[in-house]
Amino acid sequence: MMEPLLEVNNIEVIYHNVILVLKGMSLKVDEGRIVTILGNNGAGKTTTLKAISGLLKSENGEVTDGQIRFMGKRIDRLYPEELVRMGIFQVMEGRRVFEDLTVEENLIAGGHTVKNKARMKQDLGAVYDYFPRLHQRRKVLAGYISGGEQQMLVIGRGLMASPKLILMDEPSMGLSPMLVGEIFDIIRRINQEEGVSILLVEQNARLALSIADHGYVMENGRIVLDDTVEKIRENADVKEFYLGLTEVGKKKSYRDVKHYKRRKRWLT
Repeated sequence: MMEPLLEVNNIEVIYHNVILVLKGMSLKVDEGRIVTILGNNGAGKTTTLKAISGLLKSENGEVTDGQIRFMGKRIDRLYPEELVRMGIFQVMEGRRVFEDLTVEENLIAGGHTVKNKARMKQDLGAVYDYFPRLHQRRKVLAGYISGGEQQMLVIGRGLMASPKLILMDEPSMGLSPMLVGEIFDIIRRINQEEGVSILLVEQNARLALSIADHGYVMENGRIVLDDTVEKIRENADVKEFYLGLTEVGKKKSYRDVKHYKRRKRWLT
């Protein structure tokens, strides 16, 4: 079997030397695949992405146990700028654009690690092909474009870094259903046409499962279920807790489902 592009092995993450957030988290992303992480607020999804991208360090967070490997190399001790150069880019929650720069200047900033000007021009053209609206708005300050356009911009800025793996945190947040559908169609195209692997955190479980190849479910800093999206969609508990197919007023946790058995590897 081929080695995974990304492998997170039983990591623990602590904030401020006292708050344990991830408690033996493991997952993998194979090359060219879309993998999604589902879970309620506070489950540890965003912390997982920041552990991979190195952004924990800016928030007094630290991987204190386990390992993260990318293309066979251990990366959990590296800085974010080193990881970007290796091919990992995180599209953060909340559409964080450089508001005082134009759309095109934001995109060029995303390609700062690309030294070949011809390659940068080619990448810029590819972004405009995916997002024609950004080309129309390329001279406008990013702070004055719509929320949907800002989401397109942060994804496009990520593409400018020529990534092998994009980490996406809640790309549908705050967008209209029509825009969400458009952006997720483009995410699928980027994966299929560019061969970029994607690790997707998304509250809209139905939407995430519609484009992913494999899924993980998190609760309280741990993985409680992982499988193909076809099997996850048919899982009775996922239907109840994440797809809205539940009895009115009834609340459960995976911990309360007696017939559910964690895989042995999650118990290590």
